[in-house]
Amino acid sequence: MALHPDQDWLHANQRHLAAAVATVRRLLPPRDSDRPSDGTGETGGITDVDHGASPLADPIAHPSALDALCETFGLTAFERAITVMCAGAELDGNFPSVPTFGLALAALPGAHWSALLPSAPLRRWHLVELGAGGSPSAPITTRPLRIDEKILHYLTGLTHIDDRLASLVADVDVELDVVPTHREIAGRVAAAWTPREDSSAQPVVALHGTDRASARVIVAVAAHACGWKSYRLSERFLPSTATEMHLFSRLWEREARLGAAVLVIECDDSLSESHHDLLRDWLDRMTGPVAVISRERRQIGQRATASFEVLKPTADEQRALWRLALHEQQAVLPGVSALTSQFSLSRPEILSAAEEARADTTSVSMRSVWMACRRQTRGRLDDLAQRIDSHATFEDLVLPDGQKEILANIVTHVRHRTTVLDTWGFARQGSRGLGISALFAGASGTGKTMSAEVLARALELDLYRIDLSAVVSKYIGETEKNLRRIFDAADSGGVILLFDEADALFGKRSEVKDSHDRYANIEVSYLLQRMESYRGLAILTTNMRSALDVAFLRRIRFIVQFPFPDAGQRAEIWRKVFPRDTPTHDLNVERLAQLSVAGGSIRNVALNAAFLAADSNQPVQMSHVLSAARSEYAKLEKALTDAEVAGWI
Repeated sequence: MALHPDQDWLHANQRHLAAAVATVRRLLPPRDSDRPSDGTGETGGITDVDHGASPLADPIAHPSALDALCETFGLTAFERAITVMCAGAELDGNFPSVPTFGLALAALPGAHWSALLPSAPLRRWHLVELGAGGSPSAPITTRPLRIDEKILHYLTGLTHIDDRLASLVADVDVELDVVPTHREIAGRVAAAWTPREDSSAQPVVALHGTDRASARVIVAVAAHACGWKSYRLSERFLPSTATEMHLFSRLWEREARLGAAVLVIECDDSLSESHHDLLRDWLDRMTGPVAVISRERRQIGQRATASFEVLKPTADEQRALWRLALHEQQAVLPGVSALTSQFSLSRPEILSAAEEARADTTSVSMRSVWMACRRQTRGRLDDLAQRIDSHATFEDLVLPDGQKEILANIVTHVRHRTTVLDTWGFARQGSRGLGISALFAGASGTGKTMSAEVLARALELDLYRIDLSAVVSKYIGETEKNLRRIFDAADSGGVILLFDEADALFGKRSEVKDSHDRYANIEVSYLLQRMESYRGLAILTTNMRSALDVAFLRRIRFIVQFPFPDAGQRAEIWRKVFPRDTPTHDLNVERLAQLSVAGGSIRNVALNAAFLAADSNQPVQMSHVLSAARSEYAKLEKALTDAEVAGWI
């Protein structure tokens, strides 16, 4: 039961507790050293607050903490007196006796032995603790009793979370200004927690979806509507042993009853199934309000469950949030639709991005807001993939016109995805195949990664490289889990995902010969399914297009074949490979183009030649390039022919 600690109530509650302590104290035998100091029979301590009328006669607007405690845990008059006796020993330095069960049984009215049972309220809810006696064989009745610190503070009118729980849980801030779709879910959650006559325990509220932050807010709003506080706990921090779990359960249920609190458990997909089983066992034992937040819908256990899917705010809600956050920057408001078409952010993320944009520049621009959105979405993916800084432009590409045209079409599709699919209604005809996907095929060094950088630069989006060979796992189901984490983390920002080495997962596997092939097909199907629904751009790269199954290729929207550059294209690459600030002397790009290598190797040769020139304190010359070419060919295990270097020096 939650208290009402305003000043008037606190003073009245203190007088009420002092009177209860004084009443119990008069029932206990005095110590030999006790002597009245002023003829009143009292010796000081908390009872000094009584300076007139009986404190029990003073009105109190709400139940006292002592009365609330007794009602919450169903204490008998004898158990109430024991609690007061233990509180008096802490609050009054001159309390006459050390509290024990034996003393309580002898001195307090209504005594009953059942109060000593571990299942009885005093010990079940850890209201009082049974101390150690003088020896292991000491009778239970002679062992000292001490009130729990949390309960002592509660009786005085001060509320705080138990120290043993405080290190595990954290407050959830209440944001009452939530979007309508989330407010509607919060109302349904609060209704699920409304006590019913036919049920002794409230159902577990399970919220699933990719927007954990919004789920947390929804629970906090629902708890606030019920008059409760909410605390969150990572599934990772749940106790792992039976003894620890038992204590944690008791302490939390006590906390929930005294402070009107709900526990929000945030599931961790990286934990083992045995840890999830531990959570389900714990939930089956709990009776108080609990919420579970997870990415996927989960089987909670035997306890009744109310499940809700939590999605990001709708596009209209996100636009309204952006207008609210940027209402002082009228110049950028027309760009709100572009923001919501590219980024899918929660309310806290939108407010943070707007604040970050204001902090970055003196005059907020659409570009500063766009960049703030990109930074908001990076944290989830930086731990899962390699972010590539994109500097190349279309002018830097040396490709046939047909390939450049396809790349330009990819940019067009990403930029106008929302207009065509949502505004013009193509998405309403069916969702299959609406994701923008591309396959870049070609030998190593022919420009696949550079082309992805060009797209990222043109679209002003982040580019993340994922090594599929590292994602694929030999354990059944792990590959899909790894892919799911990547796509979920990337979805908010619609970043460009570059899945390198697609050959590690793809291949001609349509013919199922064994269980490994069957699960390999499942993994490929899952990747293609996520690519088709992904709101950004997903690119696969391969060195061997011929190794990919035709059925899989039909599900890719764009296929770009990167050819090995001819002599003219190699000459153009050589013209662009040295930065403007690099000193060069008598470099003959036509002769350099005689090297039969792809663009990636040309860049390696140019970079190595620059280091050789810097070491000799000279501009880059043909001799430096020749030495660098020999090193590159040795690395490639190729022979550098006389025809390739004829006329260089």
